[in-house]
Amino acid sequence: MTDRLVFSHANGFPLPVYRRLLEALRPEFDSIGVLRFGHDPSRPVTTGWPYLVDELVEFVHAQPRIDGRTWLVGHSLGGYLSVLAAQRLQTRVAGIVLLDSPLISGVTAGALRLGRMMGLDRLVMPLQQTLQRRQHWPDADAAHAHYAAKTVFARWDPRVLRDYADHCTVPDGRGERTLLFDRGVEYRIYRSLPTARVAAAASQLDVPAAFIGGRQSRELRHIGPSATRALVGPRFAWTEGSH
Repeated sequence: MTDRLVFSHANGFPLPVYRRLLEALRPEFDSIGVLRFGHDPSRPVTTGWPYLVDELVEFVHAQPRIDGRTWLVGHSLGGYLSVLAAQRLQTRVAGIVLLDSPLISGVTAGALRLGRMMGLDRLVMPLQQTLQRRQHWPDADAAHAHYAAKTVFARWDPRVLRDYADHCTVPDGRGERTLLFDRGVEYRIYRSLPTARVAAAASQLDVPAAFIGGRQSRELRHIGPSATRALVGPRFAWTEGSH
């Protein structure tokens, strides 16, 4: 019996980035997911991401029933969406796994909301870098060379970086390649990050949750693990690497 894994991607990194990871989980899991959140005009990015959550919930409901269990797994943005969706799906899912998606609550949540009001959220989120992100290349090889020269991307598994160049850029209709994930959408998702809403939803879950964090994750260091540990208990694990 094969379980279903509904995987939700991080902000700016659509589903094809995770192809190698999800293929490694076969045949125990049949992995599926939304290609890219925030790009359906009927489900725009707004404060608290209600329409993005709708998109994930509707995606799960649209899948045929299976004999196995359904799990929600998400990285960063995807982890938060998985929590919010699981609150609504309840017994439709067996549990959730958060990949470096630490819960934001208490003083940290208040500081983030205040920082957003004052425009200081740019200090903890890559807002300016997102707006300046290059969008066009002559071909996929040029996109690959561009990212391979960047320190962060150079640390990726070479096969994953190749997938990013080949599958996360698409023809732009003019003979070149452009990003599959629009940088304007990426920016709006950062600026509308829910805080207390995710923590509140997590406290109402009727299914188990687990967390895997990167030991070198800057995001986890800024937010802290305490609220997440309170949610997952002993199902908290570390892995080497960053966010």
